[in-house]
Amino acid sequence: MRILFALPGLHRVSRGAEVAFMAVASELARLGHEVTLIGSGDCRSDIPYRYLRAPLIPRERFERIPSLPVFRSETAWEEATFLAGFLKIYRPQQYDVTLTCSYPFLNWALRARKFKGTRPAHVFVTQNGDWPARSQRSEFRYFDCDGLICINPDYYRHNQSRYEVALIPNGVDLTKFHPGADSRAQFCLPSGVPIVLMVSALIESKMVETGIRAVSSMSDVHLVVAGDGPLREQLRAKAEAIMPGRYHNFTVAADRMPELYRSVNVFLHLSRDESFGNVFVEAMASGVTTVAWDLERTRWITGETAMLSPDGDEAALIGQLIEAIEHPKSKDVITRRALQFSWTSIAQQYREFLNVVTGKHMGVDE
Repeated sequence: MRILFALPGLHRVSRGAEVAFMAVASELARLGHEVTLIGSGDCRSDIPYRYLRAPLIPRERFERIPSLPVFRSETAWEEATFLAGFLKIYRPQQYDVTLTCSYPFLNWALRARKFKGTRPAHVFVTQNGDWPARSQRSEFRYFDCDGLICINPDYYRHNQSRYEVALIPNGVDLTKFHPGADSRAQFCLPSGVPIVLMVSALIESKMVETGIRAVSSMSDVHLVVAGDGPLREQLRAKAEAIMPGRYHNFTVAADRMPELYRSVNVFLHLSRDESFGNVFVEAMASGVTTVAWDLERTRWITGETAMLSPDGDEAALIGQLIEAIEHPKSKDVITRRALQFSWTSIAQQYREFLNVVTGKHMGVDE
């Protein structure tokens, strides 16, 4: 198959969707498929696929711009600026199937542009939610695809009667994420004290402030937040006020994230509405005990390896953090759970589904 993955952040940022697309693309290329990625970052020498670059204006430049129809957030503005460069290099006749998780502009462009009256099959991946597929309001009523990859059971149930669907989770690179010695000194983190890690964008939905309040109540426990976002100064001020000297916020290159996971005692994640949460499997593969809200989707990923608190109960959350620090889960049990999320296994599932979708699409075109 000739496969195209298109997403503005590819090769530029290491968020969950970008990590997933690059990992699956790499595995599919190793399986012998002709794989292309189009993103806004720089080319790399260590990739098994073809990479093409289209420039954009980063979403951070749009954080203060008011929400408008279609342009509902800084991510939509960023995607719109990416589209012009993308269309200059996108050739539909070069591909059998295209994939994105970005809506509306990329989905519209990939479905609209044709060559001699035909276009490649289009698969939408629910990395950022299934709302484009489900909503019939405003611009969302113009969504369509030839195949829908649902990365959690909720999305699968919502959409199985409307589209050609597959339930395929995200995964983890087990050659990089695994238990090992800590590297606290390299991150300028203190030794001899418990450290809780949050890997999160600094936005409201990630509930980082809740994490700050919870850890602040625990004597001598430090909190590391790996990530950035518009709430950076507000959260820093909050932490300085209630846990001075125990809050560490920085961004980490993707290739150093395994070292960071191995350097902490507990992984804390409080977002309620993520499509999947790649960070859960990264923490599991690293052998780190997870503390999170007790949600069906979280249980589906973590099984019995996490310590889960009733949703929104901050007192219970603090209790689970203390328990995780004093009596962590067995690393062997946690890492065994991670095995089912290897990217090699996930890519095989992608290949099977893309074969189905392209086969049916060719039949329609004929």
